[in-house]
Amino acid sequence: MKNKQQILKALNGNLVVSVQPVDNGVLDNPLCVSLLSQAAVNGGAAGIRIEGVDKLLHSRRHLKVPVIGIIKYDLDDSPVRITPFLHDVERLAQAGADIIAFDGTDRIRPVSREDLIAAIHAQGCLAMADCSNQADGDFCAEHGADIIGTTLSGYTGGPVPELPDFDLIKYFAQKGYFVMAEGRLNTPEDVSKAIACGANCVTVGTVLTRLEVMTDKFAQATKTK
Repeated sequence: MKNKQQILKALNGNLVVSVQPVDNGVLDNPLCVSLLSQAAVNGGAAGIRIEGVDKLLHSRRHLKVPVIGIIKYDLDDSPVRITPFLHDVERLAQAGADIIAFDGTDRIRPVSREDLIAAIHAQGCLAMADCSNQADGDFCAEHGADIIGTTLSGYTGGPVPELPDFDLIKYFAQKGYFVMAEGRLNTPEDVSKAIACGANCVTVGTVLTRLEVMTDKFAQATKTK
């Protein structure tokens, strides 16, 4: 088992950068993900979140900070996208993930949340539950998840809110979980507020590593006349 306390201590009070470029974009390849990850660490990131085994393998050798690994799918019979299968857990662990994140929501899924947590621990990694609401976090924490994230709040149906879910961060913090604030944290002020709400650490992704998305926002701003 990786040293849980050392990993959590390294993340506590710090920033994680999610390096997940736009799917099939020009930066969506192992080399670019590795370079972006190294640049993020050079800028002060205390952890990196990476999707895909090849990208994780390519990046791991250059990173000394904790790495969160995931694999995403678009499944026909389940809305769950983040690390839904047990064989993904083994592949991510072998590629060097310290933490493996999975969809922690209560939805139709190919493998139970309990089995995923057990499999992650069996591989010697920490388990991070990407949750959408209070019940998700409570269930996953009860079943041994080491990190509870707000990652999927606002992304399981209906319009996506504009603001981060600070109330969910507060709830998880009050329950005493190790809380990863994630989702729509787009400014330094958002990050500061998440920490003030009790988050142990904060993941920021799109505004830092999805250049096409952010460039489009600025480009659209030139067309407001």
